[in-house]
Order: sequence, then structure tokens, then C-alpha cells
Amino acid sequence: MKTYVGVEEAAEYLHTSVRFVRRLISERRITFYRVGRHVRLAVEDLDSYVQSGKVDPIVRSRARGEVA
Repeated sequence: MKTYVGVEEAAEYLHTSVRFVRRLISERRITFYRVGRHVRLAVEDLDSYVQSGKVDPIVRSRARGEVA
């Protein structure tokens, strides 16, 4: 079962501002659900958004142009 949160709770969950979450919604960069006039976000969608921004560290030998 999915857990849904409001915009304020989503901002707290992501440790960002409410304005940032609203911008993600308006730019359609994150999945959201309308329940009447209310906007809800699934916690698993918030986790997916965070994981989509994952950047792997550079291995030192590769950074210098060497083959690992």
C-alpha cells in the first residue's frame, strides 16, 4: 500500500523548501496525484526522484585517464 503525503510533508521528507517541491510539481519533474483540490505525492515516488539524481563517485585511476 502506498503512503501519500502533502506538499509540506514532502518538503520535510526531502529536506527542502515547500517552494522547491511546488516547482517540481509545476514543471512536472515529479509524479503527483490530485485528490479533489489537494495535491499528494507518494513516498516511493519521492524516493525514486532522489535515486534518479544519484551520481556515482569517480574512481581515482579513471579520473587520471588510466584504465582500471
